[in-house]
Amino acid sequence: MITRSSYALASRAIAARSATLPSAAAAQQQLELGTTPSTSSRPMSSTPKKHLVTREEGVHQTMQLSKSWRNKPLFRRQGDVRFKSGLEASNLLIAEAHRRDSHEIEYIDSISSTMECLSPLFDRNPRYAFVAKQLMEPERFIQFRVAWMDDVGVVRLNRGFRIQYSSSLGPYEGPLHLGAHVNGGLIKALGFDNVFSNGLTGYDVGSSVGGSDFHPFDKSEGEVQRFCQSYMTELAKYVGPDIDHPTMGMGVAEKEMGYLFGQYKRINVKSTSGSVPFMTKKDSEVPGHAIVLFAKEMLKDKKQSLMGKRCLILGSGKNARAVAAKLLEFGAVPLTFSDESGHVYEPKGIDESKLRTISKIKKERGAMLGRYVISSTTAQFNEPSSVFDIPCDLCFPCGPIKSVDAEVVAKLADNGCIGVIEGGHKNVTIEGRQALKSRGVMYGPHIMTLTGANIVSAHGHHLSGEKLEEEVQRIYTDVKSAATEFNARGDLFAGGSMVGFLRVANAMLTHGAV
Repeated sequence: MITRSSYALASRAIAARSATLPSAAAAQQQLELGTTPSTSSRPMSSTPKKHLVTREEGVHQTMQLSKSWRNKPLFRRQGDVRFKSGLEASNLLIAEAHRRDSHEIEYIDSISSTMECLSPLFDRNPRYAFVAKQLMEPERFIQFRVAWMDDVGVVRLNRGFRIQYSSSLGPYEGPLHLGAHVNGGLIKALGFDNVFSNGLTGYDVGSSVGGSDFHPFDKSEGEVQRFCQSYMTELAKYVGPDIDHPTMGMGVAEKEMGYLFGQYKRINVKSTSGSVPFMTKKDSEVPGHAIVLFAKEMLKDKKQSLMGKRCLILGSGKNARAVAAKLLEFGAVPLTFSDESGHVYEPKGIDESKLRTISKIKKERGAMLGRYVISSTTAQFNEPSSVFDIPCDLCFPCGPIKSVDAEVVAKLADNGCIGVIEGGHKNVTIEGRQALKSRGVMYGPHIMTLTGANIVSAHGHHLSGEKLEEEVQRIYTDVKSAATEFNARGDLFAGGSMVGFLRVANAMLTHGAV
């Protein structure tokens, strides 16, 4: 039987665990004292930053939790289904995802890999398994028709998506993705992953993802503009400042974001929210810089630096080029870029002049990397036949989803690669992550490395390089500490999943059944 005193102790323990942000009263007091408030609308706590999992809540925790949660049925379908351990709870949640959405392969992969990481949490506090069950279902999934006219005058149709997955921490925020590979299952998987990615930043921001199966790279500029205007005409009903903030993603760069925002402000009166930029196309290089800064922190733990490291870069979009630029700042040597046509390889490295040439080519819509070999006497195009046969120290996959599997990891490790840092969404498969762990290769997961866009949104255009590096160090420390706390030392994917989940789950516990 649960006494009032034990219930009160449990309530106080849960309240102490929740990472809260300054209240409106505190902000008003700050203004009255004459201090300058942060430019961010999502400020961090004014108290000294503590790890989400404190010593009091660690392995030798003393908090009193009600055992009744383990005795409650996790599911009540054809009989009550209970669990005895965290691993059993994870398996039940994964089985439920298979039962309901077995056709959505990417979503099943995300659920499976994440729930396995969260099983130690379910052991510590069984109540979190019930929160995870609630989190498996998005708050809102919007799908609509996007009709637009091509240059020949033919009406074309595409599917538009926006999944507003979780607003437990604050207004929705997340990228837009354009490409023939985009479908409902992928959007749902990316939305689920984004919950943890946005949560571990510590900002007041929810999770959303959107896009369309429109392929922008083989379209004219006029066709892309007409599509973006049609897409935003419908999407504008569901997004806006302080509601849902779309950001750049796969296939959505400065031009596409400009077209989308232009249509949004044409049909909406309010298009800004204080000093926080809405649908900004500025600072598009910051997410790429953050990826390299996370790699720098990972190498620092190994008592190494980026200086002289030979780096494979997969992809040639805005993130890939920003990664290359930042690597050059730290003295690293970018070797490759790739796209649908193949890859270019500079044996002696890509310097700033060569990077400018590649950027000029790729900014032209539909242009392929093959054109670069005309301007370089040292570049090799599709030689060797596989980009992964090139010896390297670090690999930054910034291209297609699931481009790094177990076979690729074996090639990279055999060629001396010591780290794979994701610069895109879900570049490494589940089997690839397992292979990286077994081969002892460092792995920077996308839920951690792609938090640069959130940092930009939180701090606005006043974000300095020093502040960006400070925020990266803070996030990395939280992720690493959580992984160590839950006996997964060095597993940054597990650590990031735990930190993100705890922040979201602790907020959801106060909201009830919503």
